[in-house]
Amino acid sequence: MTTPSVPGMPEAERCLVMGVVNVTPDSFSDGGQWFDPDVAIRHGLDLVAEGADIVDVGGESTRPGAARVSLEEELRRVEPVIRALTQEGVTVSVDTMRAEVAEAAVAAGARLVNDVSGGLADPAMPRVVAATGVPYVVMHWRGHSRDMDNRAVYGDVVTEVAEELRKRVDSVLAEGVREEQIVLDPGLGFSKNAEHNWAVLAGLAELNRLGHPLLVGASRKRFLGRLLAGPDGEPRPFGGSDDATVAVTALAAQAGAWCVRVHRVRPNADAVRVAAVWRAAGVRHAAGARDAVAAGHAAARHADESR
Repeated sequence: MTTPSVPGMPEAERCLVMGVVNVTPDSFSDGGQWFDPDVAIRHGLDLVAEGADIVDVGGESTRPGAARVSLEEELRRVEPVIRALTQEGVTVSVDTMRAEVAEAAVAAGARLVNDVSGGLADPAMPRVVAATGVPYVVMHWRGHSRDMDNRAVYGDVVTEVAEELRKRVDSVLAEGVREEQIVLDPGLGFSKNAEHNWAVLAGLAELNRLGHPLLVGASRKRFLGRLLAGPDGEPRPFGGSDDATVAVTALAAQAGAWCVRVHRVRPNADAVRVAAVWRAAGVRHAAGARDAVAAGHAAARHADESR
């Protein structure tokens, strides 16, 4: 299996690591920690030092039930952070559902637009992305945070997510986005319960068949905290699921994910390197087995011809 690549993004013979910088007071696991621009900039640089290939800067929480912020407030939060990080040579993505924020972020130096709505929240987004030419993460999304949990109804979640993503790809292509710009994200935790999330992770091979690189964002999601609940049934705190996130990272990378989006970078950067060696060893083993079978067949034919 070859490692997918995305134009304008770092290239490596492994899954990439995207570190999260939430410039928000209310994100689900680290709201307020990086709200001050100077603190957010330092955190972004720290993530790069720990092994992040991309730093994802967002100014609006998408946790379940979150209220939207104004356009002006979102711009105020993200622009100075993106500008400062790009001036330091960091590859920055902007996490936004607004076309105007995406356009301003790219002008400030962002090199990827990460849209959790896949262009559904702002119909102008695909046209803006097409004009900028930067890569575009199209995530599976069924509605805003205030009611997304009510939309978590599926017959076959993997098949339906794949089909809905395929339709979004067709839609953004029709707006001028190029095939090579598109990255897909199955949207773990967005209009999905724990059972749905696990099924989607187990079905990454099917989603890979859509033909676009995959971004996987499992870090600190509620389904991990619930899996690790204590004897009293109380879910682990968000930060308490970091080790489980590393396990999902390794499995997603092994399954062929292009990039993982995480809060703690260093252990996940280690995990993708382990997965890369594992995948490479598997490819070599399979090739060796095929060569051995071919050699055996050739020897048998030679023996038959010599009789």
